[in-house]
Amino acid sequence: MNTVEKNVGVETMELNVQAMLFEFFGGLGIFLFGIKYLGDGLQKTAGDRLRDILDRFTTNPLMGVLAGLFVTVLLQTSTGTTVLTIGLVSAGFMTLRQAIGVIMGANIGTTVTAFIIGINIGEYALPILAFGTLLLFFFKNKKLHNFGQIFFGFGALFYGLGLMGDGMKPLRHVEAFHELTVQMSTNPILGVIVGTVFTVLVQSSSATIGILQGLFAEGLVDLQSALPILFGDNIGTTITAILASIGSSVAARRAAATHVIFNLVGTVIFVILLKPFTSIIAMLQEALTLNPEMTIAFAHGIFNTTNTIIQFPFIAALALIVTKLIPGQDSIIEYKARHLDPIFIEQSPSIALGQAKEEVLRMGKFAVQGLKETDQFLKTKNNKHSAAALQVEDAINNLDRKITDYLVLLSASSLSKVESEEHGNLLDTVRDIERIGDHFENIIELVEYQQANKVKMTGTAMDDLDKMFSLTISTVNNALQALDQNDRTIAEKVVKKEEEIDGMERTLRKKHIMRINEGNCTGQAGIVFVDIVSNLERIGDHAVNIADYVLGEDH
Repeated sequence: MNTVEKNVGVETMELNVQAMLFEFFGGLGIFLFGIKYLGDGLQKTAGDRLRDILDRFTTNPLMGVLAGLFVTVLLQTSTGTTVLTIGLVSAGFMTLRQAIGVIMGANIGTTVTAFIIGINIGEYALPILAFGTLLLFFFKNKKLHNFGQIFFGFGALFYGLGLMGDGMKPLRHVEAFHELTVQMSTNPILGVIVGTVFTVLVQSSSATIGILQGLFAEGLVDLQSALPILFGDNIGTTITAILASIGSSVAARRAAATHVIFNLVGTVIFVILLKPFTSIIAMLQEALTLNPEMTIAFAHGIFNTTNTIIQFPFIAALALIVTKLIPGQDSIIEYKARHLDPIFIEQSPSIALGQAKEEVLRMGKFAVQGLKETDQFLKTKNNKHSAAALQVEDAINNLDRKITDYLVLLSASSLSKVESEEHGNLLDTVRDIERIGDHFENIIELVEYQQANKVKMTGTAMDDLDKMFSLTISTVNNALQALDQNDRTIAEKVVKKEEEIDGMERTLRKKHIMRINEGNCTGQAGIVFVDIVSNLERIGDHAVNIADYVLGEDH
């Protein structure tokens, strides 16, 4: 009979462990989904202009801190802000010093989630979820839909926390867990390691801080143990930026390194000052009658804010350190317009027109660079070429907006007949160059389709594409030369080359049909081949448009 009772006890314990794991990991999943959904809803409500906020409001490191804080509150993830910042530094929109300010601000911004958790409205999680669902499924208005997403994410966050808390309650009866917390009290380095490793595994400091708030609320860890774990959580969150920067640009690796150094230095300082910091937090908890969750939120906020204040004066030194650690050039492409100074529009419209032309030519050089990278991607299938080409295309789109806006402002000025004609031609040229960017982006998508579906092309087909690519790049180059030098001879050469591209397209289509008939080419390969040829032919058309502007109405 005793044996039966023992077996029943073991089975019950196993069932409890299973329930504990199911509740904890299920709650973690719902919590992470809630944060993501809440961030997406906030971002949509604010308008998809977060990158513009970072671009425009980071004129100095202090503004960078404020912009980083604001964007992180909207995104509900410091990693998302860091990734956006990395892209802007790579693109030449932001200096490394400005980026360090944004990363510091992001660290403060990410503490907002802990304060939200500290409000402790878990008992209302399900009604909040229900209200969010109501807005999502029963209203078609986009704004209400976005608010529904915010409420649903908010409710999911608290519901997930509740499940995790229920899953962690049985830990109070596990002796090994008690021993670990005692060791963390006496050895803060162990707490830092535990926090770091757990955040690396979960890939979200908000989640691990939330779990820590739950553990502290249940009395499973004391304040002396909880704070080192909190410091470790902040180190662990840098792993996402590190992973994102692997194989990326120099700027990306430097920004990731800054994130790591910033949190490491802060952790070292606060571990040294652990006893006084613990006393301050305990005093705050008592003075403000904070609940356990809010106590950890305050500790998190004070840690990151104080860390920022301490390291802010040393931004230049931080930038120098990471530049020495990771040598190389920051940006691949400088997105920002170089020649569009608004002062010329008022003082000298003719100079402004000349400046706009310089920027159009620079935009054209980007188009040629993008075509070359796309050609290399087709030949090598190396993703670094597709990434470079897409970055160029992004730069072209940005210059398209900036130049068009500049020319629209210039149109209100007094221009001569010749200048008005050139003004119109430049507007049309900008549109043609932008379309060239769209076409090489189409080709990248076709090559990616080819890779994903393991579509093989014959050697003959690849040789034909190589010849057509070379001719197309040469034609675009000549069109830009003709525009730059206002040279009719070069413009006429472009017209002839474009006729050659048209002839080549017809020939290659026929050769492709023959290959299919002979069984040398599959239908999928044929689709990719014909679409690439078609896009190259369209690029040739845009090149001849630019040449026609030089040739004028006589042509």
